Amino acid sequence: MRVERLGKDKIKIFLTFDDLTDRGLNKEDLWNDVPKVHELFNEIMEQAYEELGFELSGPVAVEIFALPAQGVVVIVSKGKSTFWHEEQLDEDLYSLEVTLEETDVIIFAFRDFEELVAAAKRINSFLMHGGKLYYYKDHYILVFDQYDVVDKAIDNVIALLSEYGEVSAISKTVLEEYGKVVIDQDAVKMLIAYFS
Repeated sequence: MRVERLGKDKIKIFLTFDDLTDRGLNKEDLWNDVPKVHELFNEIMEQAYEELGFELSGPVAVEIFALPAQGVVVIVSKGKSTFWHEEQLDEDLYSLEVTLEETDVIIFAFRDFEELVAAAKRINSFLMHGGKLYYYKDHYILVFDQYDVVDKAIDNVIALLSEYGEVSAISKTVLEEYGKVVIDQDAVKMLIAYFS
């Protein structure tokens, strides 16, 4: 589990599927109101407090994004909400507004350009299209949609990419706004064409 501050009142938590399995949960459990999900949320908040000093009180919005074959990103935001009135809230309690989404976008980060090229060579045969390449915060970030992958090969692609890089919890929106586009389309095929 990785916790990262996005702003004064917002944090991001990345959980791998192994993190969920270790806690006796699977992705589908996050869509249900079960005690283990509450335990997980409390554990997340404890870690956020210990690592970042992020403390909850009042209304909280929680967005959960399930990433294909990678894990789950949880965004927690403090602040006023149209759903609650401050006078109705006890200061020691927090209220949740939860949004659940699933994405088909696969995002991997590579520190080293040569590792990126090696990964591209390994996954090329599994791709119909090659995705997009960004440079952001000293990493090369490869982004492609799950539908770019040949049928039933997504687990192979994720496994191969994991040998060279790491799953990134950076959203496509952040990359589009703050990242530098290195290759706009068919990134994997372009990398192989120019660096093989």
